Amino acid sequence: MATLIRGLSRRTLRPAATHLRNLSTAEASAAAAAAPPPPPAGASTDRVWWDYRGQRQVIPLGQWVPKVAIDAYVAPNVVLAGQVTVYDGASVWNGSVLRGDLNKISVGFQSNVQERCVIHAAWSSPSGLPAETSIERYVTIGAYSLLRSCTIEPECIVGQRSILMEGSLMETNSILEAGSVVPPARRIPSGELWAGNPARFVRKLTLDEILEIPKMAASINNLFHSHFSEFLPYSSVYLEVEKLKKSLSIPL
Repeated sequence: MATLIRGLSRRTLRPAATHLRNLSTAEASAAAAAAPPPPPAGASTDRVWWDYRGQRQVIPLGQWVPKVAIDAYVAPNVVLAGQVTVYDGASVWNGSVLRGDLNKISVGFQSNVQERCVIHAAWSSPSGLPAETSIERYVTIGAYSLLRSCTIEPECIVGQRSILMEGSLMETNSILEAGSVVPPARRIPSGELWAGNPARFVRKLTLDEILEIPKMAASINNLFHSHFSEFLPYSSVYLEVEKLKKSLSIPL
């Protein structure tokens, strides 16, 4: 009887052990596929091997390809998609997303879009105003702001965490306080300070405040020169370096 039981146990456990071995092999294969590729032969072993797969900075959509001026700064983890134009001396800082899949987005001369902003545009504006998002020259867009199908004329400041809805307009030399919400088709007149949710008139700007608006934009954009020429392994410069090494048959 004991011999019969041992025989049955071996026959029962053998298929289970085979199944577990097959399962372990499949899991190991999946883990190997998900792991970063090994460094090529001849590469130095005393440095970190970076895995560059992941987010793309510039995303063409159909016939539309984002355009960035040669002296503009766009941080490596910014996403530009579709009909986006970043003009001379402008800067778009870390984590921002400019999605021009439905309409045009432009960031004008010496303007800056600070960290974690989201800018996009609708097909059309219900008010009949322009549906594209236009940021003209010497404009400062505070961090974490949301802009959709709005127009910001030259020399304006949008405070942090502000929202500008479809068809809204900020005229020249105007300021929107942090955390404000501009409803659709609302106009902020030139030379005024607005704040609140919904945004309302606060007071007229002084001459000194108006003169400080372009100076602020210029001072912020002066900072990007220290970022613009960086050559760290996680920047976008590595792409050109690796292309050059590949063309010269130098091990990566």
